[in-house]
Amino acid sequence: MLVETFDPFNHLGISALVAAVPIILFLLCLTVFKMKGLHAALLNLAVTFAITFFIFKLPAGESVGSVIQGLIQGIFPIGYIIVMAVWLYKISVESGLFDTLRGSITSVTQDQRLQLLLIGFCLSAFLEGAAGFGVPIAICAVLLISLGFQPLQAAMLCLIANAAAGAFGAIGIPVGIIDTFGLEGVTAMDVSKISALTLPITNFIIPFVLIWVLDGFKGVKEVFPALLVTSTIYSASQAFMTIFVGPELADIIPSLITLGALTLFLKKWKPKNIFSLNEKEMKIETYSFGEVVKAWSPFLLLTVYVLIWSSTTFKGLFAEGNVLHNSIVKFVIPGSSINMSLDFIGATGTALLLACITTIAITKTINFAEGLALLKRTIIEFWTPIIMICAIIGIAKLMTYGGLTTALGEGVATAGKIFPLLSPILGWIGVFMTGSVVNNNTLFAPIQATAGHIIGTNPALLVAANTVGGVMAKIVSPQSVAIATAAVGMTGQESTLTKMAIRYSFAFLFFVCIWTFVLSLFL
Repeated sequence: MLVETFDPFNHLGISALVAAVPIILFLLCLTVFKMKGLHAALLNLAVTFAITFFIFKLPAGESVGSVIQGLIQGIFPIGYIIVMAVWLYKISVESGLFDTLRGSITSVTQDQRLQLLLIGFCLSAFLEGAAGFGVPIAICAVLLISLGFQPLQAAMLCLIANAAAGAFGAIGIPVGIIDTFGLEGVTAMDVSKISALTLPITNFIIPFVLIWVLDGFKGVKEVFPALLVTSTIYSASQAFMTIFVGPELADIIPSLITLGALTLFLKKWKPKNIFSLNEKEMKIETYSFGEVVKAWSPFLLLTVYVLIWSSTTFKGLFAEGNVLHNSIVKFVIPGSSINMSLDFIGATGTALLLACITTIAITKTINFAEGLALLKRTIIEFWTPIIMICAIIGIAKLMTYGGLTTALGEGVATAGKIFPLLSPILGWIGVFMTGSVVNNNTLFAPIQATAGHIIGTNPALLVAANTVGGVMAKIVSPQSVAIATAAVGMTGQESTLTKMAIRYSFAFLFFVCIWTFVLSLFL
């Protein structure tokens, strides 16, 4: 916060209400007014700039610097990651590897409800754990489309499924980062453990919701055994990881176990009726083990590189005095006091870049000239959603530096003993505005912990509620929606997708609010 006060009206309620204008306006633009995502983002950026500058008195240099920081971070690292992830997918398609990959999935089952569980849930959770930052939404939505799902339908299903893994995306960073805050009586492991009181419930339900959305109660009934396998194994194994191991592998290990278990189960069990969205029956082909491994190699390489980039050993190379420390570019945005740090080598996007380069190098059916042409096409396709993401992050930075997020947090915290009921909503707001559970916890975890101490509620519970509530906002976060629509070739349909998905976001948020309040009575 770079302003003198987060309460310019000397009335916290009024200040918090004004601070909420960008959020309320964004929701109205995407739902009621049916504006395109880019137009809604740019309009809200202008409105937020005016509120922070004229009402909250953020100096001009800091206001402009906030927008510049949003522009830079929207391009790098977020835009960088998105472009690299989609480029890897295009390389897989152009080289012919994707046809075999798709065939390896359809050879397990032709039932598209079960394909949704394998790809939209299990694979998505794995990619969220390994890479995060929209990678699973982009890749899995496109995979589903290739199997016959409608573009917006695939995007919505992937957004809902992502709620099962978002709390521990990108090697558990959203929870792991809590240890850097120095919060009194709250550690990352505390939050990891206490999240096991809520996440297993929502994670158990999500696969059922996915099938219900796709094929109604009839579909749930027909594939109930497979749903039971998926939900039970994933929720139980993630609970075990979060309680006894920690957040780092809480997505990766459970998703791999569930993917393997479901695949083995489907070799022995099949539903009575095969559900298909295609009029023509898909041809089943058989592949050797080597062909399947080669087809999956781009995403296996992605996983290996991301795990290396996320390792403590690799990150240690960038520490003060170590060999790669000077590779980090640090500067202050001119005219402001806002510091920037650009780590090109250590960025997750660079791990994805290496996966792309390695795939081209080891694949005979595509060369580097063709690969670069695909990269150019990807950049052209994604410039609009990346600009939208830049605007959204600019809004988030303005709200943070201008004191709007603090006003919202402090306003909600005045609820006293009823605060646990509202605690997840604060997390939902944080992720809706930033698109990131990491940023959400950075903004609001200290406020949640402080409120816990003030009202006598377990602060780790409230920080966990901030995380879980935030995950439910990923379903409709403008940043997530922009990534999803761009990935499925439906840029400009952000309002339609938001309206399709928002009921599920609110339903899960409602449960988390009630359940957090119940837990606060006993913890």
